Amino acid sequence: MNIELKTIPIRDLYEGYIDNQEEGVLGYKGTLDVRPPYQREFVYKEKQRNAVIDTVFKGYPLNVMYWAVKDEGGFEVIDGQQRTISICQYANGDFSFSGRYIHNLQNDEREKFLNYELTIYQCTGTDSEKLAWFETINIAGEKLTDQELRNAVYSGPWVSAAKLIFSKSNCVAYLLGNRYIEGTPIRQDYFAEVISWLSDGDIKSYMALHQHDSNADFEWDYFQKVIAWIEEVFPIYRSEMKGLPWGNFYNKHKSKTWDSEMLERRVAELMEDEDVTSKRGIYNYLLDGQERHLSIRAFNKREKREAFERQRGLCAKCKKAFKIEEMEADHIKLWSKGGRTIAENCQLLCEECHQEKGRF
Repeated sequence: MNIELKTIPIRDLYEGYIDNQEEGVLGYKGTLDVRPPYQREFVYKEKQRNAVIDTVFKGYPLNVMYWAVKDEGGFEVIDGQQRTISICQYANGDFSFSGRYIHNLQNDEREKFLNYELTIYQCTGTDSEKLAWFETINIAGEKLTDQELRNAVYSGPWVSAAKLIFSKSNCVAYLLGNRYIEGTPIRQDYFAEVISWLSDGDIKSYMALHQHDSNADFEWDYFQKVIAWIEEVFPIYRSEMKGLPWGNFYNKHKSKTWDSEMLERRVAELMEDEDVTSKRGIYNYLLDGQERHLSIRAFNKREKREAFERQRGLCAKCKKAFKIEEMEADHIKLWSKGGRTIAENCQLLCEECHQEKGRF
């Protein structure tokens, strides 16, 4: 990996400055991708922005910035995005500082500002080298998320197209699926989620494979299918549905035929069941039948002691004597058959008998 330390005057950084919805934010003669289109929209507040300009006018050093050298040529800002935007906006006359816009400055003052030299690290290397480097320097300011770091490494037409769909406030993915996805699109949460579903969690490998795709149509089509499947199988929305791994559910169960009316009745029943302590686990349970998703309420110490005394210290199955700490509480009538987690339905089994019962 090659890391070069450069000094670049503000006049060069500002040359070719563009800030619009279609092209994003560009600088450095159009070669620097300051904020790619449809990336997060965080901007400095006035106090932070003015502190940057004040630092420049006083000739104090700004923190080092970091750029990645893109495979197709040019650069992308990894750290220093908001400082760069603040500087370029002032140079563009977009706001005033201490009551003066840049066109109000004396010539020597303007030249001093434009000649101020920024310190830039430029990184060139393999995907894994750049990702490791970005993670190391991502320690200050508005930290990049893991997905934003990956976007920088695997930048290209595919990532740019995907950001349009998944990474802007009120983007189409947000409008369609915000009831089911946690996080915010502008911090790349939606993009990371859909790739995780598609890749079984191996996001980096998936992005490496698709980096040079011309569009993100496949990912958008998949996302739409997932949301349509959710609303077909579980048509009544509940807040517990937000943030579940719906793409994983879809991947495993999409080929099955589901009775949505029956499922809704069971959802309602389980939501009211006091023994079900994980209401969010209801949906996974109904899809694969594994009771562990529900975190069924365990018998408490009092109920276990009552059963131990009632059984006179004997295992309810093998009838051998054990200490109470050597025995496990068990539902006489299975919870799945309507048995409740109450003292009258509690029995103690030795560990061996309890494990044997669990196999049937």
